[in-house]
Amino acid sequence: MASYLHTCYRIGEIDRSVSFYERLGFEERRRMDIGAEAVNVFMGLPDEDPVLELTYNHGVDSYDLGTGYNHIALAVEDLDETLEGLSGDGIEPEKPPYRPGGRTDGPRIAFVRDPDGYRVELIERSQ
Repeated sequence: MASYLHTCYRIGEIDRSVSFYERLGFEERRRMDIGAEAVNVFMGLPDEDPVLELTYNHGVDSYDLGTGYNHIALAVEDLDETLEGLSGDGIEPEKPPYRPGGRTDGPRIAFVRDPDGYRVELIERSQ
């Protein structure tokens, strides 16, 4: 039986990326040096195992993201409050919160990009 462990992103600057994910509720759990080559930063949501590995390769400040990756998704309690907090760091949604497919009920969503350009879908929890 398999179990999901984590997703890894290559990042261009540790503190900038850690700060972004902390704004979304993640906590830094640990850092692990990979010799002189890299540093892995493991992030997790409260009371959950770390599921996000941020890898900084020394001397590399950006990556081509390619066309296959789309996004990760996070549930948030208050979408407007979350976006307001990110706005203070200059991070804006791709477009204002909406309900997919023109629905009139159900959770609203919004997409933002982390400091390295990775898309993150924010899904408002149903009240």
